[in-house]
Amino acid sequence: MPALSEIGLAVEELHEQAASPSGLVRINCDANAAEQVLMPLLTRFMKLHPAVRFEIKSEGRLVDIAEGGFDCGVRAAELVPGEMVAIPIGPDQQHIVVASPAYLDGGPTVESPSDLGMHQCIQLRMASGTIYRWEFQRRGEHVVVATTGNLVVDQSRLLLAAALDDCGLAYVTRWMAADALAGGRLRQVLAEWTPPYPGLCLYYPKHRHIGAGMRAFLDFLRKQPSNSNS
Repeated sequence: MPALSEIGLAVEELHEQAASPSGLVRINCDANAAEQVLMPLLTRFMKLHPAVRFEIKSEGRLVDIAEGGFDCGVRAAELVPGEMVAIPIGPDQQHIVVASPAYLDGGPTVESPSDLGMHQCIQLRMASGTIYRWEFQRRGEHVVVATTGNLVVDQSRLLLAAALDDCGLAYVTRWMAADALAGGRLRQVLAEWTPPYPGLCLYYPKHRHIGAGMRAFLDFLRKQPSNSNS
C-alpha cells in the first residue's frame, strides 16, 4: 500500500496539471547574476504565467538551498554542487581587468599578470572574509594572483566605481564594464589572459518534489536559445 504522503503528492500533482502554473518559487542568487541574467528571464516568464510568484534572495555567500528553504539557486557553473540538476542560463561569462585612462597613462605597462605587483589593484572581500584572487589563463597556462592595493570593497559595483575614479586596476565582469569601455572611460588590459568561461546555471536538488510553477519555469529555461542543444 502506498504511504498517505505519496497519495497526497499524486493528488496534488493532478491538481497542478489541471490548472495553469501557479505558486511561489524561491531563488537564491548572487546579486550581479540576478541583475545580469536572471531578472530578464523572470520578467519574460511572468508575462506568460502571471500566477507564478517569485522571491529572490541575493547574497554573495554560497548556501545550502535545501536547508535554506529555496527551490533553486543561480551560480557560476563551476560552483554548482555535483549532486544538483543544473540548467545553463545566459551566455558565457568573462572577467576582465580594467582601469581608467588617467590611471594607466604614464604608469608601468601591464602586459602579464606578473606586472600587477607594480600597480594598485582594487580588491574585493568576499562574504567568507577572504580576498578574491584574480585568475588568468593563456594557451593552457593558468595563473592565480593574490593582488595588493590600498582599497578593499565588498561589492563588485564599488570595484567599477573606484576604477572610474582613477583608483587603480579592477577585476570585473565584461558585462558590468561594457558601457564604460564603450564610452572610453575605462580601458581593458591583459585581454589575452582573460578568455570567456562557462556562464551561470540555475540548479535544484534531484529528488525534491517540484511544484507546477517551478516546473513551468524549468521548461521555459530549457527552451531558451542558449539551451536548445542542452
